[in-house]
This record gives sequence, C-alpha cells and structure tokens, in this order.
Amino acid sequence: METSNDSAGGDFILVGFSERPELELALSLFVLMFYTVTLAGNTAIISLSVLDTRLHTPMYFFLRNLSVLDLCFTTSIVPQMLVNVWGRNLRISYAGCMAQCWVALALGSTECVLLAVMAVDRYVAVCWPLRYAAVMHPRLCHLLATASWASGLANSSLQSSMAMVLPRCGNRRVDHFFCELLIVVKLSCVDTGPTESRMLVARLIILAMPVLVILLSYGCVARAVLRMRSAEGRKKAFGTCASHLTVVSLFYGTIMFLYLQPKDNYSQDQSKALAVLYMVLAPTLNPLIYTLRNKDMKTAVRKVMGKEPA
Repeated sequence: METSNDSAGGDFILVGFSERPELELALSLFVLMFYTVTLAGNTAIISLSVLDTRLHTPMYFFLRNLSVLDLCFTTSIVPQMLVNVWGRNLRISYAGCMAQCWVALALGSTECVLLAVMAVDRYVAVCWPLRYAAVMHPRLCHLLATASWASGLANSSLQSSMAMVLPRCGNRRVDHFFCELLIVVKLSCVDTGPTESRMLVARLIILAMPVLVILLSYGCVARAVLRMRSAEGRKKAFGTCASHLTVVSLFYGTIMFLYLQPKDNYSQDQSKALAVLYMVLAPTLNPLIYTLRNKDMKTAVRKVMGKEPA
C-alpha cells in the first residue's frame, strides 16, 4: 500500500497512445523515421559548421548551438517513447521522469532565448554590416550562447523544483508519452492552482521576452530593408534573415497551436498528437531549412562531398 505523501520514489506509468493500439505502431514508425532524419540532419549541420572554416561566423556558431539543442531535445524523449511502445513496458522511474521533465523544459526554454539571440545577430548583420565583425566578436557570441543555456537551465530548475515538492498520494498515471511537467504537477492530490500560477509566470517570461526581442529586431531589419534603394540589396538582406524567420515561425507556431487551444476544443489525444509534431517536426526541418535556403551551407556540403574545390 502506497503512502499518502510519496513525492519521491516509485514508477510512473506513461499512458502514451496505449489506449489507441491501432495507431500506436504506425505513430512510433513515423516518429522513428523523423528522429533518424533529425539525427542525420543536425549532426551534419554541426559537423559542417566545425569543419568548414568559411562557416566559422557568428550565424553558424549559433546555428550549431541550435542543432545541439534539437538533438538533445528529441533524444531526451523519443528513445523512451519507442521503448515503451515496442517493449510494452509503460513504466518510467521517478528519477527518470523528473530528469525528462527537467531536460525537456530546459532545452525548450534555451531555444526560446537562443532564437532571440539569433534575431539580434541578424539585426546587426543587416543594420550595421560594416561593424558586424567588430560587434559580434567571438567572446560576445560565447557569452550570448552561455546566457541562453543558463537561462533555460535556471527556468527549468525553478519550475521543476516546484513540481517535485508536491505530494501525489499514489497518483502515477501520466496521460502522455513523456513526462511533461504540467501533467506531472496535476497528479498532485493538493490544490495546484498557486503552483501552476507561478509556473505560468515563469513560462510567460521565458516566452514573452525573447518574442519581444525578435519582434524589435526584425522591426528594425524591416525598416532598414525598406530604406534600401537597390533591389539586389533588399534581396540579399532578406536572404540573410529568411531561414531564421522560418525557424522562428515554425517553433512559435507549433508552441502556440499546442498550448493556446480554446478549453472547449481541448482533448488530451489532440494534445498528444500535436506534441508529437512539436517534438519531431521543428528539429527535423531546421537543418533542411538552413541547408536548402543557404548558399554557404550548400557550398560546404558540396565541398565535403568532393564536388567543390577546397
């Protein structure tokens, strides 16, 4: 018999899609396919940006950080999900569940800040092109990347600590395919309203501040582009920002679609399906977006394949 306050210890049950067995296998194969592409694409981005000296610029330094984030995020969730589906073992340890909550939230929070940093980088490139190398020097780039990771880790640590102290009274059934922090909080047998309110404030800060920076940066970029007299100059300026804008739209679009659904239209099955898309879609498409739309990256690919002179 379980104790009334078991906030530590004991396994959780990840329900996932086990109640829809007709979809479970097909969905797991879909996730595996995208996960494989994610591993290959992001590993290629990281390798190319390290090996090709022409890619040793602030833009590709931040892109390398983004690829590391995407690799870690999907790896923190997908293998456990596939083990649960194919092994028919829906259990995950308390420590494993808390670690998954912490890692997933930390990486998601870090990506929010990193995308804002990348927007600032594009602002400097377009609005201050002659001073770009002096402003975005390596030391500043490393400081900005470190600040992105540190803010994500701090946000996750703060919210996870709030969840860990709540008693669950034997509630261990997580109606999701991974340990999502808000769902774990709702397992508590006490009033979680104050905790959820504090967590909401933390999430709004980590989301709203980067969005504000992105909007301000691209507002300045748009004004600078509109002032350009040369059509070629406008095209080049847009090209330097297009990939990042696409990634930002994809990232925030899926987040808003997932978390800002009207309550009367909300269903847990729909939430899980959207979470699958959020988990695999952006990490898979990000390398493709930067590779297909970026001349330097395509040149680096041809160079590594031996089709471009060194």
